[in-house]
Amino acid sequence: MLRVIDVDYVEGYKLLLTFSDNIRKVVDLEPYLTGEVFAPLRDKKLFVQYGLTSVTIEWANGADLAPEFLYEIGTVA
Repeated sequence: MLRVIDVDYVEGYKLLLTFSDNIRKVVDLEPYLTGEVFAPLRDKKLFVQYGLTSVTIEWANGADLAPEFLYEIGTVA
């Protein structure tokens, strides 16, 4: 099962993610910050309040994204 095992803030709405297959990808989440759960993360003070769960990243407001989705939209670093 694919997991996010490390996360670092890059800039704007970009994160550098390391996946369980040791591939590192930069994901730009700006286009996906819409709707009731994700729109509040457009506030960068909230966006940078993320952490790792056992599978993926999660924000302080409870928003999370599947690791497979993050892998798919990411660009190899």
